[in-house]
Amino acid sequence: MESLSRISSLVETARDLTLEAASSANARGTRPSARPLPVQQIKKLLDSRNERDILAGLRQVIGMQYATSPPQPTLTFFPAVLKTLSTPYPSTRPLVYCYLVHHAEQDPDTALLGINTIQKSLSDSNPRVRAMALKTMAGIRVPVISQIVSLAIKKGVSDLSPLVRKVAALACVKCVRLDESTRPQVEEYLGTLLGDKQYYVAGAAVQAFMELCPENIELIHPNYKRLCRMVVDMDEWGQLATLRLMTTYARQCFPQQIKRVKRERQRSQEQKAKDFYEDLESEQQEEEIEDDYDDVELTDPDLALFLETIKSLLYCRSSAVIVSVARAYLFLSPTNYLHYAVGPLMALLRSPDDIREVALHNIVQVCLYDPSEFVNYWRHFLIKSTEAPSIWKLKLETLTLVFPYCGKDIQDLVLAELEHFSRGHDAELVRESVRAIGRCAQGSSAATSKRCLTLLLKQIHSPDPTLVGEAVEVVRHLIQRSPDDHRKTVIRLAKNLDSLTSSMARASIVWLVGEFAGIDPQNNIAADVLRILVRGYADESDEVRAQIVLLAAKVYLHHLNAKNEKRKALDALGNSSAEKEGDGNTTDEQRTTSGEDEGMSGTHPIEALYDYAMLLARYTPSYGLRDRARVYRALLAVPTSTELASLLLLAPKPVPQAPSPSEGRKGFLLGSASLVVGMETAGAAGLSGYETLPNWVVEGNEPDPKLRDEAETGKQEYVPEAKRTVNVSAGQRLDEALAADPGYKGTKLGKEKTLDDWLNDEGEDTEEESESEEEGSTEEETEEESEYESESESEEDEKATLVGR
Repeated sequence: MESLSRISSLVETARDLTLEAASSANARGTRPSARPLPVQQIKKLLDSRNERDILAGLRQVIGMQYATSPPQPTLTFFPAVLKTLSTPYPSTRPLVYCYLVHHAEQDPDTALLGINTIQKSLSDSNPRVRAMALKTMAGIRVPVISQIVSLAIKKGVSDLSPLVRKVAALACVKCVRLDESTRPQVEEYLGTLLGDKQYYVAGAAVQAFMELCPENIELIHPNYKRLCRMVVDMDEWGQLATLRLMTTYARQCFPQQIKRVKRERQRSQEQKAKDFYEDLESEQQEEEIEDDYDDVELTDPDLALFLETIKSLLYCRSSAVIVSVARAYLFLSPTNYLHYAVGPLMALLRSPDDIREVALHNIVQVCLYDPSEFVNYWRHFLIKSTEAPSIWKLKLETLTLVFPYCGKDIQDLVLAELEHFSRGHDAELVRESVRAIGRCAQGSSAATSKRCLTLLLKQIHSPDPTLVGEAVEVVRHLIQRSPDDHRKTVIRLAKNLDSLTSSMARASIVWLVGEFAGIDPQNNIAADVLRILVRGYADESDEVRAQIVLLAAKVYLHHLNAKNEKRKALDALGNSSAEKEGDGNTTDEQRTTSGEDEGMSGTHPIEALYDYAMLLARYTPSYGLRDRARVYRALLAVPTSTELASLLLLAPKPVPQAPSPSEGRKGFLLGSASLVVGMETAGAAGLSGYETLPNWVVEGNEPDPKLRDEAETGKQEYVPEAKRTVNVSAGQRLDEALAADPGYKGTKLGKEKTLDDWLNDEGEDTEEESESEEEGSTEEETEEESEYESESESEEDEKATLVGR
């Protein structure tokens, strides 16, 4: 019998070895087949006692669980998979936990059968097993076990392994989502985890804190300085959460402090002598106070600790971390620290297209606040022919923002670049380039604006109607900024009406002629332009027709105003002469002349042009244009009453401003999705879940700075990894510990002993021992003699007492 059992065990061993060899050979060769097995065969594998069969069955189930085409039900394997938890094989646990988390919500009653086994794993000697068990228990979405999960988290918070504590921190969020009533307990656990000395535990705790209770800043006060020092060693997810937390915390706890500092001015030797020998008047001193002082931003020491610590994160591999640091510098201390983030932000432009587009959105946002920081990087914003439209639009916008702060040579190169692209074949690129030239002229000096205007006027003769229309539109905006300086420019534009074919360009020019109709009436071309345009009214587009009707109304209104002023002047002269001479015949004659003028008013050419234009508008197919002409006719129906018409048609127009396309996104935070998608998609309030930064706390209402003080332990609790000593032996650490210990301050640790020193020390020890022995023997003899003397003295005393008695 023994031989048979031995043979069977050998056969089983050989079978196992053969299977292992086959699996290894299959692994080295072709990939194993992913064809799913029948359900009965999978259940048979799960019920086996062999670890390899159970593992193969679990792999089949997990593969079916995540299959997409076609989806296969795996809930029928729940009891068989759950039964494998009782097996002692550690390789099967991750797959079982994955299956359990995926199907626990569908069959909670069956999932509860595995809770006891998972709880036992929380006391396993292996920290990875404990962490996996805690993660699985928190992932089971069954509200009945919420208190059990809370107790498991409490046990994980006090675990000796940092891995388990990190999992406990991340499990806090799942516990609160499972049952809201556990929030007070979980917040206590987070308060403990935030004070953990391991940076990866603290990073996970900050992530959970930002998800659960970001408004409870009382938990951050005692851990603020430790978290500031730990952030450089955390993983990127912990760094992102900590940067977001500290940016909000700084706004709520550190008031914005601004100090007025006197500006240093270079004065001549004569001015210095004058200031020395003469007293300045009080008015001059007040003017100097206004002009010679600048506002300097002051930074709180605790805030400076955070801003200085995160400076090294600008060299992180993660682009999200770099953008988060730039956000902290922009909204916390832009004048002192923002320039550190400019170079790393520009380095992101070497990333792939998706990251580069997001980086450009953030660069434009920073440029809206401080464009001068990007002047040295203007070459990086030049357009390439292979770039997507979303990228070159952002580059053009950045160039226009930086343009006013550049020198003349750089401005010449930028304008030449924009002129080149304005003559391209891409209609969208042409339009954006012309608009960019207009924005460059808007924020620059008078000479640069004049050059931009000249550059745009050259584009009017282009055969491209899109280019001509955009160029005239931008020219119109530039003329409106200073109309007195561009009278000849309007005449030059009006001469091109015969050759222009773009409806937008013709409408803009007609509108400009109407705006200049009231300037210098004696040398005005508005009536002649109206006379020419009315001839071809039928061939014009609706956009140009509307401007022709408006021009007719403005020209007629100016004519009526001039006529009414002339009549008022004649009436004033007649009244004054009648009062002086007292003769009524003169007034009658003046009245007859004024009546004759009124009778002859219908024969004036301007009135005839106005009536003809209104008649043409009456039969225009566009009902909007017909309604507009009806309004003009009603306003000008009474020639002697033109106040309301003047108020509506001749009101001064505001100076047009062409804001940057991203001006509407200025309120969004750096790194947010709302900044990238824009207001068209996100709206003015941003996407769902978007949170703005709180306002700066008012000075005097900030928390007590002593709340952030660390306990005085005589040593720093946490040292960043970059500053730690590397390759330090245990002996050196022991020496440092002994030197720091006050009980060993008297020991000599500075000089190492040689072999002779050790031998001399041993010789001295033997001599000391012999001397001590001799001293001990002499002491014993003296003690014996003293005892004998004391005994003899006591006997003599007794004899004396006997004799005495």
